[in-house]
Amino acid sequence: MNIPKDPVMLLSFLNLKLRDEFSDLDDLCKSLDIDKTEVVGKIKTIGYDYSKAENRFV
Repeated sequence: MNIPKDPVMLLSFLNLKLRDEFSDLDDLCKSLDIDKTEVVGKIKTIGYDYSKAENRFV
């Protein structure tokens, strides 16, 4: 799957997928065949971290 390259667009994309389709970030990354470390790193560049309790980047 082609995911957004821009961190802000990626944040929106991931939070939408987490809200609507996936139970957690691990499931999302596995299903979309994307590297979790890379995704989390990109999102951290704009000041967000994954909250397992909320199942979204905050």
